[in-house]
Amino acid sequence: MKKYTPRPALSLHLPALACTLGLVAGNAWAGGDLLYEAGQESAALAGAGAAALASDPSVLMNNPAGITELRGTQINANGQLILGHLRFSRDDANQFDGNEGGNALEYLPGASLFISHQIDDRSAVGFGMYGNFGLALDYDDDWAGRYFTQEAAIIGISFQPTIAHKFTDDLSIGFGPRIMLGYYRTEVGIDNNLLGLRDTPDGQLEFKDTDTAAGFNIGLLYRVNDRTSIGLAYTSKIDLEFSDSPDVDGVTNPIINLALRRADVDKLELDVTVPQTVMFSVAHDLDAQWKLLGSLGWQDWSEFGQIGVEVDADAVDVSRTVDRQYKDTWHASLGAQYQSSPRLRWSMGVGYDSSAVDDDDRTVDNPMGEAWRLAAGVNYALDDGLDLHFAYTLVWLGDMDVDQTKARSGTTLSGTYDNAMLHILGGGATWRF
Repeated sequence: MKKYTPRPALSLHLPALACTLGLVAGNAWAGGDLLYEAGQESAALAGAGAAALASDPSVLMNNPAGITELRGTQINANGQLILGHLRFSRDDANQFDGNEGGNALEYLPGASLFISHQIDDRSAVGFGMYGNFGLALDYDDDWAGRYFTQEAAIIGISFQPTIAHKFTDDLSIGFGPRIMLGYYRTEVGIDNNLLGLRDTPDGQLEFKDTDTAAGFNIGLLYRVNDRTSIGLAYTSKIDLEFSDSPDVDGVTNPIINLALRRADVDKLELDVTVPQTVMFSVAHDLDAQWKLLGSLGWQDWSEFGQIGVEVDADAVDVSRTVDRQYKDTWHASLGAQYQSSPRLRWSMGVGYDSSAVDDDDRTVDNPMGEAWRLAAGVNYALDDGLDLHFAYTLVWLGDMDVDQTKARSGTTLSGTYDNAMLHILGGGATWRF
């Protein structure tokens, strides 16, 4: 590995961060790292009406009660592609050498599958396989922030059997246990040039593990009148626990090896809490062609922040930090659907999510910020039993400043993610039997 200018201290960072789900639904930013888009038709609404709109089986991801509105047996299959622009630019306050890391989030594929079956006029069952949590980052190995992170991924695949029942003609309640299969992996660089005593290539640490945990989704759907429905849904937290021995390669500095032993990183335990959420939504038929939708939501990111291990050592001592200083986030969105013909339906929406971190607490392992969504899409009925849909969402993150300093060494990584954004392309089909 390439040599770098000596630094005054060891910096080893093992963050528990969010990332994309890979092949079972790409993930992107909401207020933290939760996704409203999983390729389904409602992805074109930026989260508007998510807990109140029951047009296909994907509603069970947002509100399990919604499947009571679906007739017969329905299958919804989706795919998507996330194209990212997440490039870090150093400023004059930066004290680390190396390049700027390239585009840390270039492209990510995803997919999801949902099924519903009507048992009778009041009861229905369903199943969903999807991912709506995370973020993936892949920087150049020799970038300026390599001692914080080089590459990381946490893969969360959710499996959700669901049951729902209409207790009255207007009120439905649904419940679904949610089983999540999690995979975590991270790589960080290790600075062998402690106190300027050597001119030695970096070492590297890799950590990976898998875990399975469970939570649940519960929701109610209430029809206020023939034109208006409201939905209220709660998703519980899921605690993933990753524990394994890291693979350390190329660490030749004896002071660093001592620091690693004193920090007990022979056996690392990283806990990731997928946040609990609450969503309230409204869907209103303005007339035969127009439907108006809206949502308000809350996500418990403050608990997600108590994770990670950061070891920062000099020649005399070792310190560690676990608090990522995350805070809860809020969501608001408005959308509309226009039925331009019996077969063609257009959707559009705008949404906003607050940031899970203050600007002073933003880190390069999970550079979150407030997010604006602009979405649009189309649904076309080929016949009575088959619909095709396509959606596009722009997630605008804007400029995100970073000023991240190692506690003991005092070395600062400083810069900005300029014009950060994501482009989410999704499409799929719904079969009705």
